[in-house]
Amino acid sequence: MQKPVKAMESFIFWSRWLQAPLYLGLIAAQGVYVYQFMHELSHLILAAGNLGEADIMLIVLGLIDVVMIANLLVMVIVGGYETFVSRLNLEDHEDQPEWLSHVNAGVLKVKLATALIGISSIHLLKTFINAAQIDDRVIIAQAAIHALFLVSAIAIAYTDKIMTSTLAISAREHH
Repeated sequence: MQKPVKAMESFIFWSRWLQAPLYLGLIAAQGVYVYQFMHELSHLILAAGNLGEADIMLIVLGLIDVVMIANLLVMVIVGGYETFVSRLNLEDHEDQPEWLSHVNAGVLKVKLATALIGISSIHLLKTFINAAQIDDRVIIAQAAIHALFLVSAIAIAYTDKIMTSTLAISAREHH
């Protein structure tokens, strides 16, 4: 009876490796964002003399948006792999991101929520810059969605704080 249970547990633990191709796919998606960034940057450089200030600002905000999404991808790829698949063994690596040393599922969720708020902020700013060409309902909807992102991030952070406090209390009581 013990041997089949042990085999099943080993198989369940091994199944985490099924996520590895998903992270590789996200790396490929990041390559697409690098291409998009370079395309937009070349458009900005080549057309800079013919663009107005608002157009330049919109293109730059688009570049910032791409960078923020790429940062989000790095957090998901590196943090997710480290948290759910396998350790990266980067303790002695000079370029190890500071946040990686204390990443867990809760911290990753809060970081992702914060990154989504940043991305949403860029989109909302682009909308406000183009407000004259955008329907009021669209602006209100985008502002409401942004507010929901903010409320969700606060709820996630608060839930993580409660869980961390509960685990700390439980650990102290256990010892």
